[in-house]
Amino acid sequence: MNILSKGLAVYAVDEDSIAAEMEMAPGDRVLSVDGREIKDIIDFQYYTAEEEFSLLIEKPNGEIWELEIERSEGEYLGLEVETVGSGGLKTCRNNCIFCFVAQMPQGMRASLYDKDDDYRLSLTQGSFITLSNLTEEEFSRIIEYHLSPLYISVHAWDPAVRVKLMRNPRAGDLPEQLQRLAAAGISFHAQIVLVPGYNDGQILQETVERLSELWPALQSIAVVPVGLTGFREGLVLLRSFERAEAEEILSQGLRWQEDFLKRYDCRLVYFSDEFYVLAGREFPAAQDYDDFPQLENGVGLAAKMAAEMASVWGLLPASLAERSLHVVTGTAAEGFLRQWLERVQKYIRGLKISLHVVRNNFFGPAVTVAGLLTAGDLAAQLGNLGGEEFLLPVTMLNAEGLFLDNHDLAWLEERVQGRAVAMEVEGRAFLESIVGHVLQEVKAHE
Repeated sequence: MNILSKGLAVYAVDEDSIAAEMEMAPGDRVLSVDGREIKDIIDFQYYTAEEEFSLLIEKPNGEIWELEIERSEGEYLGLEVETVGSGGLKTCRNNCIFCFVAQMPQGMRASLYDKDDDYRLSLTQGSFITLSNLTEEEFSRIIEYHLSPLYISVHAWDPAVRVKLMRNPRAGDLPEQLQRLAAAGISFHAQIVLVPGYNDGQILQETVERLSELWPALQSIAVVPVGLTGFREGLVLLRSFERAEAEEILSQGLRWQEDFLKRYDCRLVYFSDEFYVLAGREFPAAQDYDDFPQLENGVGLAAKMAAEMASVWGLLPASLAERSLHVVTGTAAEGFLRQWLERVQKYIRGLKISLHVVRNNFFGPAVTVAGLLTAGDLAAQLGNLGGEEFLLPVTMLNAEGLFLDNHDLAWLEERVQGRAVAMEVEGRAFLESIVGHVLQEVKAHE
């Protein structure tokens, strides 16, 4: 009997692990643990937490294996499975006025059109969920399994405002839902996508204050500006924040942070790097982000990168053989990168760096982050690089190495006549890409 549609697919097995010893391999499916059916990664992690259990496995050829697992406390099984099972991804039924997916033209990378609101991805990957699409069964499962921390898109505490933003009547249930999670000991990180005229001003004040009352279940609040593309025909008319508005928001934010630091020994509310660029302000120091609880949300990326570069600065070589390269970024990071690249060039003899700030003509000038640049815009604006090396952040690419418009690095290299290096957005990796060496292997500069 073939039951391949059930269970979870195995996509990786660690070498020298229990799973490898039991001859498990990618392509197998985990059907049950101790006779209990596995629906998703939550079941898998929960049921395999014991030191002894049995796994029912289906091999690609249809063979069914029953494996008895015994392991020491803390010993890793070494098995990685898909996050969601045969039921598929839980999709979002909201119709948010600022939804980025709704602002996406046709012909882009397929994954960009996925509208998920899946609590399993929130737990395992840090994706933000709204809670407005949860069934009571799912909500109870979160509490029963103590799935924590979750990442929750709040936007507004006021039920009427949240319903207006998300255009889902269930969106107004948020205060009761968050209080229920907190009472059950579920911790969570909150996100506020700020839209001028909708949830800023007094609405933002109330949202931050009411959320803060849920500390320590509430671990952090990230405030990010609404992202608007040039593909909003037929959508609600929205605008971006002006510089004076961004300055006012950050000034209020600093007052909140000072208050929360006294009350909770952490700043609790943090603002995305885009807000500091909009306001023309310097980024805060790394320590002001309290271990960067929402780094993946674009909160503190510049500060963390600066701190990482400063920590390994003494490992840079005093000189290099003639080396010429190009660094590619979006408009948001221009000031930050220009400052650091000038310092690097002054420090290292023989190094020539050209900074290329690429405008987002595809999505529109309001989209400033490098990760949303297309290969088409890069090719049009970089020109001919004469065979030289160019560095770009790996965030421009997906796991398959494709840009948003489905082109790959080879396509871009051919059009700009250069050699591409996709670099991690991390300070040490950035400097290593600049000098072309692993810094640990370079003699410290005297």
